[in-house]
Amino acid sequence: MTLFNVPLLASAALMSPPALRFNGVAFSEQGKALLGPCSFNLEGTGPTLVMGPNGAGKSLLLRLAHGLLSPTQGRVSWSIEGRPRQAMVFQHPILLRRSAVANLIHALAVNNVPRKTRAKLAFDALERFGLAASSDTPARVLSGGEQQRLALARAWVLSPQVLFLDEPTSALDPAAIKAVEAAVREFHQRGTRIVMTTHDLHQARRLAGDVLFLSGGKVREHTPAEAFFNRPVSREAQAFIAGELVE
Repeated sequence: MTLFNVPLLASAALMSPPALRFNGVAFSEQGKALLGPCSFNLEGTGPTLVMGPNGAGKSLLLRLAHGLLSPTQGRVSWSIEGRPRQAMVFQHPILLRRSAVANLIHALAVNNVPRKTRAKLAFDALERFGLAASSDTPARVLSGGEQQRLALARAWVLSPQVLFLDEPTSALDPAAIKAVEAAVREFHQRGTRIVMTTHDLHQARRLAGDVLFLSGGKVREHTPAEAFFNRPVSREAQAFIAGELVE
């Protein structure tokens, strides 16, 4: 499912992506520390790939950044006033019980886009993501790859300044993975800040501008991708890249 937190400014040109800042952010549940404290700034152009073993806190970090959860300690902030226009695409999209195009039109409607422009924007986005022929198909009967592309089209049509992607290709076949990665590059080229979790080292090498590496709920490294893959500093990152078990 793609979630939108702020009204769309449909005519606004995309500017440089806003910086994301975690200042001593931690999250606990029922007395158990699940993440942090974490402090880092995402200030470059990215894309930022969030990596780490299962249970490291990658998805939790995205939810805190997107505002779906509030930290139990510390502060999440942006370099602009208020929150940027943002969207989040999950590993398993939850789509409305309506056609593909109606999913996009609904997103435009709830973001106060004028009615007369909704259909064209929606069809243009479906065409861009290779779904024009499926516009009237119920969204929930599309293939897994098509559903993920529909979720990305739903994000695209609202011109987010920031896009969070939580393992968007983990259950897809190679052709669908290629299509999703192409979409990620398009968002990035348009000026959207991309923050994406993945466990796939090959995918991270293809997409990352910088890498945020977590293990045990802690940020162990945040570095340019080239340095992370060739000269990892932390013991945990070295083990992860080598394919070894990381605690």
